[in-house]
Amino acid sequence: MIARCFRKLFTGLVVLPALFALSVTASADTYPSKPIKLIVPWVPGGNAEVLARVVTAKMAESLGQPIVIETRSGANGTIGTAAVAKAAPDGYTILLSHMGPTALSPAMQKNLPYDPIKDFEPITQLVSGPMLLVVRNDLPVRSLNELITFGKTNPSKLNYGSVGIGSTTHLASEMMASAVGINLLHIPYKGAPPIITDMLGGRISMAFFGLSGVIEYVRNGQLRVIGITSGKRSPNFPEIPAISETVPGFKVDSWHGLMAPSGTPKAIVARLQQEAAKALKAPDVNAWLKQNGFDAYGTTPDVYAATIRSDIDTWGKVIKAANISSD
Repeated sequence: MIARCFRKLFTGLVVLPALFALSVTASADTYPSKPIKLIVPWVPGGNAEVLARVVTAKMAESLGQPIVIETRSGANGTIGTAAVAKAAPDGYTILLSHMGPTALSPAMQKNLPYDPIKDFEPITQLVSGPMLLVVRNDLPVRSLNELITFGKTNPSKLNYGSVGIGSTTHLASEMMASAVGINLLHIPYKGAPPIITDMLGGRISMAFFGLSGVIEYVRNGQLRVIGITSGKRSPNFPEIPAISETVPGFKVDSWHGLMAPSGTPKAIVARLQQEAAKALKAPDVNAWLKQNGFDAYGTTPDVYAATIRSDIDTWGKVIKAANISSD
C-alpha cells in the first residue's frame, strides 16, 4: 500500500513538469492570442512613447493583436521597469527598455528593485541615438564655448533639467559640466515634456534631450540647440556641432530596446524579436527613425544581452570616476 502511494506520488512529480512544458509550448504556438501590454517607464508624450507607438503599430499588424502602451513613470524609469520584472512571464507584458534604468541605474542606486540581468529576457535593441544640448532662447549663448564662458562668469545662474536622477540626461550634463569646469544646478523631472514647458517659461536654462522629443521646438525657433552628443556631427543634422569638437572624447548615445520578464518562453521572445526587426525595416518606420536621429538595430536577444552587460560595465566605471550618485 505504501509502495503504491509512493509510485503514484513519483508518477505525479514526473507528469507535472511534462504537462507544464506542453502548456508552455502550446501557448508559444498560439501567441499572441490577446493584446500585449508594453510598459513605457516615462511620462506620456515624451520621446520614448512616440518611438514606442511608431514601432509597435507596425509590429501589431504582423502579430494580429494590438500592443497597448501604458506609461508608468517615476524614479528615472525604475518604477515601470520594476513592474515588468514582477509581471507574469507569458509575453503579454513587455518593457520598452532604456539605457538609463537598465545600464546606468545599477551603478547609481544601491537598492535597485530589480536585477537588470537576472530579472529580464532581452528581446532586441531597437534603436540608438544621440541627444541634443538645448538652451532656452533668452539665454545669451549660441555655442558651447559661449555657454562655458557664461557659466564661469555667472556661476550661480545656470541650471538644467533631467528626466530623473541617474538618467542619461543627468549623466551627460554632469559629465559635460565636469569636463569644462562649470557649476550647474540639477533639477530632476519625471520626463522631457515638463522640462520643455519650464524652458519655454524661462525657469530652466538648459537640458539634454532625445532628438525626436525636442527637434520641432528647435526648428520653429522656440529653443536653441548648441550641440549633439554623438562622437561626430550627425549626417542627418550636419549643422549641429558635436560636443566632442569642444570636449574631446565626449560621446553619449542613448538606446531603447524591448525586454520581457525572466522566464518568458524562448519561442515568444524569438517571435517578438523577429517582428520588431521586421518593423524597423519597414520603409515608413525607417524614414521616421532617420528623420528623428535614430539608428535602427533589431539585434538578436543574445547580442542585446551582450550590449547590456557591456554598458553596465563601461558606464559603471565612468559613473564611479565622475562620483555621480542618485542616492
